[in-house]
Amino acid sequence: MSMCRVFGFRSILQSGVHQSLIDADNAIVQQSDRHPDGWGVAYYKMGSPHLIKMDGQARESHIFKKVSGVVSSNTVMAHIRKSTVGEMSPLNTHPFQFGRWVFAHNGNVQNFSNRRQAFMANIDKDLASFILGETDSEVLFYFILSIMKKQGYLENFEMDEDSTQRILDEFVEKFQNIAGPLSESKGDYDKNYLTFLLSNGDYFLGFNGGQSLLYSTHKKRCPERASCSYFKEICESPARKEEKVHHLLISSEVIQNENIWNEMEFGSFVGVQSGLKFFKGKVLL
Repeated sequence: MSMCRVFGFRSILQSGVHQSLIDADNAIVQQSDRHPDGWGVAYYKMGSPHLIKMDGQARESHIFKKVSGVVSSNTVMAHIRKSTVGEMSPLNTHPFQFGRWVFAHNGNVQNFSNRRQAFMANIDKDLASFILGETDSEVLFYFILSIMKKQGYLENFEMDEDSTQRILDEFVEKFQNIAGPLSESKGDYDKNYLTFLLSNGDYFLGFNGGQSLLYSTHKKRCPERASCSYFKEICESPARKEEKVHHLLISSEVIQNENIWNEMEFGSFVGVQSGLKFFKGKVLL
């Protein structure tokens, strides 16, 4: 299990992460006091993901502070881990990566040790050999990658709302067939949860599978509105489906800054496809 905190964004601008990870009120580093078992940051450069992961507490890590100060990217994913399945180890720390895909999970598989083999039976054999750690989260990553491969999207990166819906429908249905129903009773560590982030650098997805998730596509008032060459009305107004946005932020908790946050419903997903075209939908549970 991995009752954790996740944060990520996809932006038209190369954006730094120091504010969200370190400086803002309720920044993710402050949450590491309650989630001390490892941290990881994934960011994309020239279309490829770069990962830095360590066990231990982010607040106490000078490397976490250094990374947050220098990383600037259009796509970033960060994770703070609290573990009960799998020891403290970089191999068990999120985000997980395969090719261009990265994944961070905030959830749990009930009685995972008894169900691991049933999940593994649904994972493509060529992909299964890349599983190195002990966590349910890494197994779930390769589970969804196997569905994507079967549907032709593992190396075809042009995923949109329709393909996302098909993949999530199958993923959630198979998950529940093996592990039982997903729960939204957030405080109960012994239930099934499947909240996660998934990205290939262009495509960026967040799914609320029982643990809280919020998203933001606009600000109250952009502090760079007078100087930013990308500034448009969409930066300060809510996004509509199939509309191009300039940024999508997804977080376990509200980060207090100028961004307007929307709480996601249980079973809902939001994302952007290539070109920052916004989409959202819901899986029937």
